[in-house]
Amino acid sequence: MQGVIELIPTTGEARACSALGTTRGELRRQRLRTLAASIMGPPAPRQARSSPLALSEAERQLVLDTLGSERFADTAPASVHATLLDEGRYLGSVRTMYRLLKTHSGCAERRNQRRHTAYAKPELLATSPNQVWSWDITKLKGPAKWTYFHLYVILDIFSRYVVGWLIAPRECSELATQLIEDTAQRQNIAPGTLSLHADRGASMRSKPVASLLVDLDITKSHSRPYTSDDNPYSEAQFKTLKYRPDFPERFGSIEDARAHCQTFFAWFNDEHRHSGIAHMTPHSVHHGLAHELIVTRQTALDVAFAAYPNRFKGRRPTPAQLPTAAWESIHHQKRKPKPKSQPKHYTLLSKYMFNGDAKSLTRSER
Repeated sequence: MQGVIELIPTTGEARACSALGTTRGELRRQRLRTLAASIMGPPAPRQARSSPLALSEAERQLVLDTLGSERFADTAPASVHATLLDEGRYLGSVRTMYRLLKTHSGCAERRNQRRHTAYAKPELLATSPNQVWSWDITKLKGPAKWTYFHLYVILDIFSRYVVGWLIAPRECSELATQLIEDTAQRQNIAPGTLSLHADRGASMRSKPVASLLVDLDITKSHSRPYTSDDNPYSEAQFKTLKYRPDFPERFGSIEDARAHCQTFFAWFNDEHRHSGIAHMTPHSVHHGLAHELIVTRQTALDVAFAAYPNRFKGRRPTPAQLPTAAWESIHHQKRKPKPKSQPKHYTLLSKYMFNGDAKSLTRSER
């Protein structure tokens, strides 16, 4: 709260509270508490109060001894409570028994149940090309039912540039290893500078791929189980491929599939205007040409603004800026909830408010 107070003179109360995650109401309450403490002194310490209905120390010990006895050691408190009532005894409620057991660390799962592993959410940040790659495998329908060709694609998440791909009749870890190694050599990846993200497929978690990444000093990362949106860049690229108008229902042969993908990836890298990178092409971002294009776009907008300033409402237009970073599954901003619409009778009543007085409404107006 002291940081908010120090920030208010430069940014204002509302912005200071928003920046440090507090509310203006909490700030006012803190000021009132500070003012009250300066006038009346610090508040007196509160003494722990015990309920007159609480069990005495001897009664608590009796309940614990009964629950821990050999007779009831493996019995649930509810069953103990019912058994004692059948015998004409009452030591306390079921909730009291649970509360005392919890206080003395007597509540735990006694069965040897399987516990699912708590997988960490992948957190990878890229601020330039060739820092984080994402790769995946998708199936392309073959000429007959239940026949498929497997498309391997490696994508740079910052530039969206497809750095490597291949098509094979089957999914194989050896082919994946060869693709990753050839792509890293072609992109001149220095050891210790690249992270490679993938889902938890068989080829992605295979020993040959893991050994290769260790040899190349590439950090590997995997999605959490059954969480498809941990690998969004590859999934989005596959959707772009399969939703193109010229994408066929089936491929007649693996050569047809390779020819189609060769044309597609040339278009995707060199011509496709990607909305996630300010409608630049992946090639221009990957090879450092994006800033020159932004300058060119700004020049064109300046000429249009000088010629027709009234069309822009007097504001100098600016082109979309290139994102400064791309990430895998971190810092997702939550959408602010939309404000609830006012009830109809409040909206209608506001039409008749004048200087704080409400005009009387007729039955039909209400």
